[in-house]
Amino acid sequence: MNNPIKNRYDFIVYFDVENGNPNGDPDAGSLPRVDPEQGYGIVTDVCLKRKIRNYVELVKEDEPGFDIYIKEGVSLNSSDMRALESVGIDTSKSDTAIKDAVKKMKKDDPQLDYLIRNFMCSNYFDIRTFGAVMTTFVKNNLNCGQVRGPVQLTFARSVDPIIPQEVTITRAAITTEADAEKKGTEMGRKHIVPYGLYRCEGFVSAALAEKTTGFSEEDLELLWESIINMFEHDHSAARGKMAVRQLIVFKHENKLGNAPAHQLFDAVSIEKKSGVDSPRSFDDYEDIAINAEAIPEGVTLEFKI
Repeated sequence: MNNPIKNRYDFIVYFDVENGNPNGDPDAGSLPRVDPEQGYGIVTDVCLKRKIRNYVELVKEDEPGFDIYIKEGVSLNSSDMRALESVGIDTSKSDTAIKDAVKKMKKDDPQLDYLIRNFMCSNYFDIRTFGAVMTTFVKNNLNCGQVRGPVQLTFARSVDPIIPQEVTITRAAITTEADAEKKGTEMGRKHIVPYGLYRCEGFVSAALAEKTTGFSEEDLELLWESIINMFEHDHSAARGKMAVRQLIVFKHENKLGNAPAHQLFDAVSIEKKSGVDSPRSFDDYEDIAINAEAIPEGVTLEFKI
């Protein structure tokens, strides 16, 4: 673990969507996620982490130390096997043989858990950042199967309530020849949010970075870059126009922090402009307001955009 970060950070991300679905709910026909009681839009932390992973995979590609553990088309088990191979275990054998080999090696080397965890953290950016549950290691009774990452995100919530809309669309291409004899078009539906400004809050623990994963200053800069650009290479017809509008970072002067995160988050707010009932762009909001008196000594604030 090389040069883990020395300071705690808390951060706020403002992003918006225009005529798109930022995060569909599969249990509700892919409708945009909404708080059913108050109508605020929701985007899950899992969704945002996916964007960050995709950006890192895109810009780092095959660079050592920046592989992605949770990615499309690659089984988690195959990635876990790389770690077992790194300590000399033959993974071509049966599961029972692998389990016996792990048990014997762990008895001979008490540092085995540490070596495997260190391999995974050193090679996979998302494990080093967000942590992971690695079931292969859990099944083999290794204590490294659960890694708690130093970076965590909350669900993003819209600043104001949203009203999702269902838009009917037509398609000129017909699915089957039989249908083509009966009709000239097919009907479909899209679910969109006309406009929504969302706020996500996050935490970076220097203590966990130092103790567990080795999350470094280089990783931190890549994290900020990934958050700022997470929608730039993720455009699709379904998601409409999405953009990160601001990334606000609170830096504490030590690893344990100088203020509770909620106190810093409460110091940041944004309101609709006077006379605006239904915002339809970021320009319908006032500038982000900072209550400087609520930010204690030992904490510095930086706008990344």
